Amino acid sequence: MSRRTLIAGAGIGGLTAAIALARQGFDVAIFERAQALVDIGAGIQLTPNATRALEKLGLLEAVNRRALAPRAIRILRGRDGAELSRLPLIARERWGAPYLVLRRADLQAALAERVAIEPSIKLMLGMEAGGFGQDEASVTLGLKRGAVRLAERGDVLVGADGVRSIIRERLGFGGREEAKFAGRVAFRATIAAKDAPPRFAEPDVSLHLGAKAHLVHYPVGSGALINIVAAIESGWRDKPGDHPWDGEADRDALERAFARWSKDAQALLAAARAWRAWPLIARPPLAEMARGRVALLGDAAHPMLPFLAQGAGQAIEDATALAECLEATADVPAGLAAYSRRRAMRAARVQKESEAQARLYHMAGPLALARDIGMRAMGPERLLRRYDWIYSA
Repeated sequence: MSRRTLIAGAGIGGLTAAIALARQGFDVAIFERAQALVDIGAGIQLTPNATRALEKLGLLEAVNRRALAPRAIRILRGRDGAELSRLPLIARERWGAPYLVLRRADLQAALAERVAIEPSIKLMLGMEAGGFGQDEASVTLGLKRGAVRLAERGDVLVGADGVRSIIRERLGFGGREEAKFAGRVAFRATIAAKDAPPRFAEPDVSLHLGAKAHLVHYPVGSGALINIVAAIESGWRDKPGDHPWDGEADRDALERAFARWSKDAQALLAAARAWRAWPLIARPPLAEMARGRVALLGDAAHPMLPFLAQGAGQAIEDATALAECLEATADVPAGLAAYSRRRAMRAARVQKESEAQARLYHMAGPLALARDIGMRAMGPERLLRRYDWIYSA
C-alpha cells in the first residue's frame, strides 16, 4: 500500500518534492493557498548541485529546453566597470552537471507540467494550510478554503510554505515573527538584450561589486532578454510610515545607490522601465528540519540570502534528499530524521556563507580595495575552487 504525503506549498521546492516522492511510489497531495501558480521574481540561476538533482529526477531535459548555459561569470568593479576576474563555466566537466540560467516562470512551468501528468500527484489551489496533529500512525493537516475548514490525513507532512511558514511555527522551530528584514532590498527587472550596452549582451553572468550595493545580470529565454537584479542596503522598510511595502520599486533609492557607478552600469539600469522590489528576509539556521512525521523544506527551513544563488538550489536538494530518505525505510519518523541529519548542517552552512558573501560584495573603501586586489591575485581557478563544496554535492 502506497504512503500518502501532504505538502503545504507549491513553490519550486514543493513541486520538486512532489515529483521526487511520486517517483518513489508515494501518493502526494499539494495544498497551495494561491488561486493560481503565479510567477514571482524574474530570472534564476541553477548551479550544478541543483541541475544534478533535476537530472536525477528526469527533469533536466525539460528545464534545459527553457534555459541557457552561460560561458562564464564576470566579476566587475562597479564604479568603473573594470574586470576583476572571469570564471569560465565549464560546468559539466568540472562539477558533473550544467550551470543554467532561465526565467523563474519557465522553471515553474517545467515542474508544473510534470506534476500535471503524474497520476499519483494531486495539486489543490486555494487551500491554506493551518495547524496539524500527529500520532504514531499518521499526521492530520488542517486547511482553509475561504470560510470552509477541512482536514487531510497522511503518513507524512512537508512544510514547503515559505519564509513565514505556519508549519515551522507549529512544529516549534520559531514563530513567523522571527523572519526579519535583512537590511537589503533586491530590485528586479527584465529588458530586451538589444537595449543593453553591447558589452553586457554576451551570454555570461555578470556580477558588479560596489559600496553597499551590487548588480547581477544574465540572459534568459532565448537570449533576447536580460534579467537584472540590483541589491542595495536599505533601512527604509524598518520605518512603517516611510514606504508602504507592496512590491513597487522605490526608483529614487535605486538611482541614489548606483549614482557613482560606471556609465555602462547606469545605462543598463536606465534601460529597465519597470522595476519590482523585494525585501530580503533572514531567519536563524535550524539544527534540525523534521520532527516525527513532519519535515520542513526550502525557505520554510532555511531562507537564503541570494548572494550565492542557492535559494532554489537548496530547495531542490531538499526535495531529492527527502524522497531518498523516505524510500530507504518504511519507518517515516526514522526516514525524516535521516533527512534532517543529511540536510540541516549543509543548509545552515549555505545560509551562513551567503551572509558572508553579502558582506564581501558590499565592501567600501580600503576593504573593497583589498578585496579587488585579492580577487585578481587569486585568479579564476582559485576563485572557482571556493564553490566546489556547493556545486559538487
